Amino acid sequence: MSRAQFEEIVSDALEDIPKDLLDQIHNVAIVVEDEPPVDWQARGWDGHEHSAADGRSELLGLYTGIPLTQRGDFYGFGGATPDTIQIFAGPLSRISRDAADLRHQIHTTVIHEVGHYFGIDDARLHQLGWS
Repeated sequence: MSRAQFEEIVSDALEDIPKDLLDQIHNVAIVVEDEPPVDWQARGWDGHEHSAADGRSELLGLYTGIPLTQRGDFYGFGGATPDTIQIFAGPLSRISRDAADLRHQIHTTVIHEVGHYFGIDDARLHQLGWS
């Protein structure tokens, strides 16, 4: 799948978010990267992971920022930098069986990371079927 096609699927996933929720997303950069940072586990980042058949964890997406539920009254007054949602093309492609599965995995990962922006933790995302 080309990079443009991959990014289009990410965009489609965002369009599937209900408008009332989408309207609440502000100051978030959503980017597609080829691979996650090499040292992501050492940094303690918590993203959307998948355990490969060989037991390795693949980081599929990562939300970096302050979730809406943790922002104080003065958040943003000092010119807050954008939160970031990174979607990793390499790992998503590796875990997918075919193009349809890749589309599903991208969609799930985008929704999962947007859920983190709204303050939803991994356990709840799992309960909701977004893990």
